[in-house]
Amino acid sequence: MFFFFVGGLEQQARQVLKSGAGRCIACGSPADLVDYEKVLKLFFVPVWRWPGKQPLLHCSNCELFFPESFSPPPPSSSTEIPVEVKRDALRCQFCAREVDPGFRFCPFCGSAL
Repeated sequence: MFFFFVGGLEQQARQVLKSGAGRCIACGSPADLVDYEKVLKLFFVPVWRWPGKQPLLHCSNCELFFPESFSPPPPSSSTEIPVEVKRDALRCQFCAREVDPGFRFCPFCGSAL
């Protein structure tokens, strides 16, 4: 006899606090600042819910939750790009160093881009 457990823990957006507050670190889509809750599911049925500790950014395109400090600022309404910002530059989300866009991992800290 064996026991097969089907369930898990997931995060769900509870309330949107600010729409378009940042950009997704994975896909670049607009991300909303949300209050979220953690949900324990057993056989795909929610069993227990509890609120998250602080608001997070949530991308509705790829369903990713991440802290606000990791997100680049949302695109500005003006079409001008400052001279110091390079179009081909990519920054690591963990060490904030400039990385070549062809890399999949940061050569400085080793995190996935």
